[in-house]
Formats: sequence, C-alpha cells, structure tokens
Amino acid sequence: MSRPKLIGGRAITATEAIEIRQTVFGSASAPPRGEWTRTGITFGHHNAEYPFGLRSPKNATRGLQSVIQAFIVKYFIFDNRPKEKSVPLEHLLKPSETEQVTALWTSISEILWNIGEKTKTIVCLPGELPHIGHSHAYFQDNVTEKLWMFEFNNLDDLQIFIKRYIFFFTDDPSPGALLFLYSAVWTRGFENVRNDLDASKGSHLMGNYEEGSLNIVTLLLSGRATPYLHNGVIYVGDEDHYALPQFGILSRSRVGLLIWDGAGEALRVQSRQPGSRLKTPALPVWVTSCMGHYGVIFNSNRELLRNYHAEKRFELHHYTCAGFFVSMTVDNRGQDDDGGANYQRQNTKVDGKESDAGVLQSTPIEKLIQTKWAESKISFLSAVDPAKMTL
Repeated sequence: MSRPKLIGGRAITATEAIEIRQTVFGSASAPPRGEWTRTGITFGHHNAEYPFGLRSPKNATRGLQSVIQAFIVKYFIFDNRPKEKSVPLEHLLKPSETEQVTALWTSISEILWNIGEKTKTIVCLPGELPHIGHSHAYFQDNVTEKLWMFEFNNLDDLQIFIKRYIFFFTDDPSPGALLFLYSAVWTRGFENVRNDLDASKGSHLMGNYEEGSLNIVTLLLSGRATPYLHNGVIYVGDEDHYALPQFGILSRSRVGLLIWDGAGEALRVQSRQPGSRLKTPALPVWVTSCMGHYGVIFNSNRELLRNYHAEKRFELHHYTCAGFFVSMTVDNRGQDDDGGANYQRQNTKVDGKESDAGVLQSTPIEKLIQTKWAESKISFLSAVDPAKMTL
C-alpha cells in the first residue's frame, strides 16, 4: 500500500535548524548521537510475547520510549477498557496489530497535546530534500535539515495527522524517536525549554546518559523539561545570594515517575526525589528510573491510589523496552496487622536454583518500589534473575 506524501507545512530555516540542534544536543556544528537518527518507535510482533510492549535497543532513546510505553499501558488498561464489564488484564494487554498502532498514535498525540497546554502543538516530519546545506555552523544529520513543521490547534486534527503519518515514527531503522522529541521541544518552545532546564543544571536536553536524560522524561510527563522533581516552586538561596525559584512539578500527572539511584549521595539530593504529584499520579502507571535504567510499572485497579484498603496488598507489573516483564505482589499490611501476621516471602527459582529471600530483598526493583511504599514486602510471581531486573 502506498504511503501518503506530506502536504502543507512549512520548511525549517537555517536559524531554526541550528537552534533545535543546540537546544537538544548542545551543538549544531557536530553530529548528534547516531542512535537518534536510526531508532524508530516499534512494538514487538502482535503474536509474540508481550504484544503491548515497545521494543527498543539499549541506547539514549530508552527514557523517551519508556514514557510512550507508560501512556500505551494507560491506554490499553484504562482509556480503552470496556466500562460495562470486567476484562482480565492479560486480555487487555494482548492487542491486535491495529490496536497497537491506535495506542501509539493516541499516546503520541496525548503527550504532545499536553505539552502544548491543550492549545497548540507542532509536529516535525522530514521531507525528501534538505533545506539547509552543510557548513561550519551546521553539520548535516540527514533529518533536521529536511524538516517540515505542521501546527495544530485542535486535538482531533492532531490525532488524524499523527495516524495518517504514523509510519514516520514506526519505521525501523528511522529517526522516529528523534522526530517525536523534536515535536515535543518545538511544541514547548526553544526558549521555554532552556528556561525549564535552569542553566546551573545544564543548557541542553541531552547528557552523557546511557538511556537518556531525565529532563526528556519530565518534558514528556509534565510538559516542562525541569530537572526538579519536587511539587510546585521552592526558593533556594543563602546569605550571600538572593533566593531564586526552582520550578518543579506544577500539577498532578496522569502518569507518575519513581526513581532509585542507589544508596549514594544522589538519592539524598532533594531535586532527585519525586514529589507526591509524580509518586501519586491520577492512574497507577509509573515511568521508572532504576540505577539509570528506564522501565514502566503499573497496576490495573483505577482505585489503587484513591483507596487506602486497596494499597494494603496488590500486584504490580514491571516492563522494560528490552522486552523484560515481571509481576510481583506488594504487601503493606505489616507484621502487626492481622492480614500480614503470617506473611512469608516466597523463594524464587533462578536458572533452576533456589534464590534465598535475602538476595531478592536487595534487588534494585524492590528498592525502587519502596521509595513509594516504604515498608512494603515484595514477592515475585514469576521466575526472575535479579541480575536482569534493571535491563
């Protein structure tokens, strides 16, 4: 089937090409990291294991793809769930190929629309020919210099457009992840992104992170590329300097964020601690950053974060775009509670050998979950190698 050609839009200018590359990568005179120009946003086969999941290589696009994955999970479990009847989770997470595509263009549209404060969104897609030549100020990357910009002031129009041209994002190899990031940055605005970042924390989105900068994650989750994860605004200063505002998360997100960096100094830095607006989102779906590795955890009960009793004992599911999946039970009842008095953690077989509870208690995923449920005890419901739990 022939693919539709781009119609309308306006071509990128030389000034804009330099500015978008500087804002995202820090330089326009050097090539961007190669994975950004060749990594698409792709699902596994719909008949394969975990067909709800995106699959991406272990590179700097992983954080961005994990946010999209979280919105895809939200779509399958909550947005698209039939309201008139109960549907098992395993059925909700077995989409057809058509349902995969629908979840993707819906999620991409929702994220961009939120970044644009539900008033204006700009989508960047490449044409066939470059508009800007190679020079000492601009190093061609075969994507940025070919961009066309399309502006939308209506969510329905945005969704129709993304659906029509979804192949730009899903081809693999392709710059699909970069096109989505460019669209997010363009929608937010170059100057706004730079102001969000705070010069003391970095002047551009990228950094030397194996799976991507946290600033990209906050841009996609909250609409602002802030390095600060606390609620609202706090003022920081000392006797020698005026107190300056640090803008954190200004409203509760539909999808949350949990972070565990290890027991080092970074964990004690206030700006690395998500506030309640990220830890307690509207729905029980979280992007996770565990020792620098991104993933998604989720629960299928819409009332989990609204009902104290629901949080006493419940299941969580963890998925990464490497194709790793594990389910676990989180028990918050405590030893003094009647329901938890007889709680015993189950040993789990790893490569055919018994793994004692002490090993499992030290897994990074468990520490991550305890940043939200501090006293919880966790038992894994499927065989899992602790060494692979942050892949």
